[in-house]
Amino acid sequence: MNLLFYKYQGTGNDFVMIDNRSSIFPKNDTKLVNFLCNRRFGIGADGLILLENDDSTDFKMVYYNADGNESSMCGNGGRCIVAFAKFLGIITKKTTFIAVDGLHYAEVEDDIVNLQMQDVNTIEVFDQYSFLNTGSPHHVQLVNHLEDYNVKENGARLRYGKYGKTGSNINFVEQTGDDSFAVRTYERGVEDETLACGTGVTAVAIAMNKTKVTASKTIQLKVLGGALEVSFEVDNDTYKNIFLKGPAKQVFEGKITC
Repeated sequence: MNLLFYKYQGTGNDFVMIDNRSSIFPKNDTKLVNFLCNRRFGIGADGLILLENDDSTDFKMVYYNADGNESSMCGNGGRCIVAFAKFLGIITKKTTFIAVDGLHYAEVEDDIVNLQMQDVNTIEVFDQYSFLNTGSPHHVQLVNHLEDYNVKENGARLRYGKYGKTGSNINFVEQTGDDSFAVRTYERGVEDETLACGTGVTAVAIAMNKTKVTASKTIQLKVLGGALEVSFEVDNDTYKNIFLKGPAKQVFEGKITC
């Protein structure tokens, strides 16, 4: 099979994008997805995303982790598929689409995509960390000297040891200002640190507000791959109108024989 693909990145989180509106892709072929995401033998990416037809929205997003398994919501992937849909001429500046966690609204201007995330009403706060689901499960933990922190080793230990087979994404955080934080994330499915995680920085922003580390409702997040912004409203214990904003860019397109 000769497969046409596109490569997108959002703050260094990179994805193989495939237009699957004609249902050409073998969706249950875990080995194929893993091969395409392999950085040595395939294209190389943190995940693979299919854009498909949907009867009630502009399109459907189907997301796979690099290990080949279909997974939970990916925030940066969601921003990248919006940019991809604009490139394909499916949308112009505004869109609604369906993903594994439900309906999403987004706006795109040039290379900047502002993606609405799902409301969050359950945040578990513990002495040393917080845990919440922003489309994917996230452990959020403040640390000192984040730049020198061993994210892969400590992230893997928590991902497997604390959260078992199902696992969780692990976010290590250091405050850099009243409304700004540096974040490094170990992602399950990739099983390594990534340059950015959209649902991760969303979880960090909400957790930092919930635990009163910051009073801001518009929060700047510095990740290894660049900068993201998360904004939200708080209604009693529910975080709503949550938006994840940042760049999403096409890197290249090509064909691969597989």
